[in-house]
Amino acid sequence: MWMKRQKASSLADLSALAGVSISTVSRALADNPLVAVATRDKIKRLAREHDFQINVAARNFRLQRTGAVGVILPLGHEAEQHLTDPFFMSLIAALADALSDRGYDLLLSRVIPSNDQWLKAFVESGKVDGVIIVGQSDQIDVIETVSANYAPLVVWGASIAGYSQLTVGSDNFEGGRLAAQHLLSQGRKRLTFVGNPAVPEFEARFAGFNEAIAQAGAPSGAVLPSHVTPEASYATIRANFKDATVPDGIVAASDVIALSALRAIADLGLRVPDDVAVVGYDDVFIAKQTMPALTTIRQDVVLGAQMMVDLLFRRVAGEKVTSISLQPTLVLRASA
Repeated sequence: MWMKRQKASSLADLSALAGVSISTVSRALADNPLVAVATRDKIKRLAREHDFQINVAARNFRLQRTGAVGVILPLGHEAEQHLTDPFFMSLIAALADALSDRGYDLLLSRVIPSNDQWLKAFVESGKVDGVIIVGQSDQIDVIETVSANYAPLVVWGASIAGYSQLTVGSDNFEGGRLAAQHLLSQGRKRLTFVGNPAVPEFEARFAGFNEAIAQAGAPSGAVLPSHVTPEASYATIRANFKDATVPDGIVAASDVIALSALRAIADLGLRVPDDVAVVGYDDVFIAKQTMPALTTIRQDVVLGAQMMVDLLFRRVAGEKVTSISLQPTLVLRASA
C-alpha cells in the first residue's frame, strides 16, 4: 500500500500505481500510439505528481537508439561556404524544430570530403539513428552508394534519373523556368544565369532557365559560373560585367549570389531593375530587406524540413516511401 507522501522512483512503482504493466508505462511515457490516450494521460499525470522522469539514456541504450539524427552539409564543391549561409540557417533551424517535436536531438556536421568514405564512416559510427543530408554537392555518387545499404537517410536535393536515394526538394527545373519566364515577360532579351551548373540542383535550375528561353524563341541565354559565397560571387560578377556586355536580366542560382549581383551592379554605376533586373532563388529571410527588395523563387524550407523528418522516421519504422518534389513559387519584389 502506497503511503501518501511516498514518491514513485521506478517504472515498476508507476506500474503499480496505474494498475498496468511496466511495458505499458514505458510506452505511455514515450508517447507510443499503441497505448490508449486515456491510459497515456493517466500515466503521465501520475508521473508528474511523483516528479518521475524516465532515464532517457538508459531507455535509448536498451532500445539501441541514440535519440539523435545527424544533419550533414557536404561541401565538396564549396569549401569556403559556411553554416552562416542564410539558406543553411533557415533549413537547419526548421530541421531542429521538426526533430525536437519528435523528441530527438540534431547532431550537425559540416564536411569537406577528403575521400569517398566520409559518409560510410559517419553512419557506421553509431552516433545517430538516421541522417539528413543538406545538398548533394559533388558527392551524389557517395550518397547513392551509402543510401543503398543504409535506409534511414534522406537528402535535401534533386531527384535525378538513375539515382535511387530518397530526396526532398523543390522542382528546380520549374523554378529556373519561372525565373527566366518572368524576365522575358518584362521584355528582357539578354539573360544570364549566374551559378555553377555542375551542382545537381543548380544544373536543374539552369536547364529550366534554358527551356523558358527556348519556348519564347528568345536569343540564347548566357551562363556565368560562380561560387556561392558572397565575396567570391561578387568578385566574379563585377569582373565579368566590367569587361563584357552587361545582360539586362539575371537569374541567380541562389539568393546569396543575387544579393552579390545587386551590389556589383550598383558599384558599376548601373541601376536595378532599370538597367539590369535580378531574380534570386530560395527566398531567404534577408531577401525582402535589400534595396531594392529581391524578386526570387521561394522554396518552402519549413515544409521541406518537416517532410524530410517524416520520411526519415517512416523509413526507420520500415515503411516504403518515395521522394518528394515541392512546387516553387515566384515572389515578386522590386528587383525584377
